[in-house]
Amino acid sequence: MVTLSVLDQSPIRQGGTAAEAMANTLDLARHAERLGYSRYWVAEHHNTNSFAGSAPEIMIAAIAAATAHIRVGSAGVMLPHYSSLKVAELFRVLETLHPGRIDLGVGRAPGSDQRTARALQPGPNAYPIDVFPQQVELLIQFLEDSNGLSGDAGGFPETHPWRGIHATPRGPGMPELWMLGSGGDGAAYAASFGMHYCFAHFINQDAGTGPLDLYRSQFKPSRHLSSPHGSIAVSVTVAETEEDARRIAAPRNLWVLHLLQNRAGAFPSVEEALAYQYSDDEKVMLRAVERRGIVGTPAQVRGRLLAMGEEYGVDDFVILTITYDQKDRIRSYELLAEAFGI
Repeated sequence: MVTLSVLDQSPIRQGGTAAEAMANTLDLARHAERLGYSRYWVAEHHNTNSFAGSAPEIMIAAIAAATAHIRVGSAGVMLPHYSSLKVAELFRVLETLHPGRIDLGVGRAPGSDQRTARALQPGPNAYPIDVFPQQVELLIQFLEDSNGLSGDAGGFPETHPWRGIHATPRGPGMPELWMLGSGGDGAAYAASFGMHYCFAHFINQDAGTGPLDLYRSQFKPSRHLSSPHGSIAVSVTVAETEEDARRIAAPRNLWVLHLLQNRAGAFPSVEEALAYQYSDDEKVMLRAVERRGIVGTPAQVRGRLLAMGEEYGVDDFVILTITYDQKDRIRSYELLAEAFGI
């Protein structure tokens, strides 16, 4: 059985505001729950005019409060910016407020440019990227301790400096742990720690099935996951006709082109995207951008997702849809849900 979930980056459209983008996120989350989507994940981006979601933990709280049963989570918390204890406590609060509904997806990408990443660093020295596995290990230890799995020592050996320190509030349950990645490193970490793994196809479709193959082959069971569980995050745009789908996907394609040229801003309108005069070099780039996603009618998109699922060995899809008009975005998710009968 196919599982469909939502990835929302809270996109800001030209002429719109960040407040509108956040309101659209809450609106879409309510629709996603009504339509039968399994999860609603929000992203983390910094110092950008394109996305409003710089603090996923706050958006998770707002979305969970605005919905009743859909799982809500991060895709993801960029762990190198933060202490593991602080992240554990944030998600312990969320799990306490909304038990059994919280997902904690982590990644190691900066979610920003390098200067912004340095400004976000937790203190005078940033965590080097090679300590990421230790950060993940600490995060898991703090969460397991708060769940009552580690005793008063907090899961640390007698000589450990954090022995006896607990992520509060302590209590039953813990968020479901996911590793996010667009290549082999994230897959290897997910396998090593026995975490769920979501491959970001919309970022790196050229990686092929390699990351998920590596994840499955190297997976080590953990207290929370006995066998590998992989999913794939895909850019999707659906409309009643292929022509309409390509039309409403045009703004995102132009935005991605500008992103690759280091000049991304708010998402352009359909009219601006269709009127844009692409140079010959840009036309080549555009064709590559178009291959990043799936665009078409419900039947076309369903067929391509099923084929992708067979190729990648997954039946769990996290769907990213960005359109200039909120009504088109909601309709795209509606048509996809109807196509799969969720």
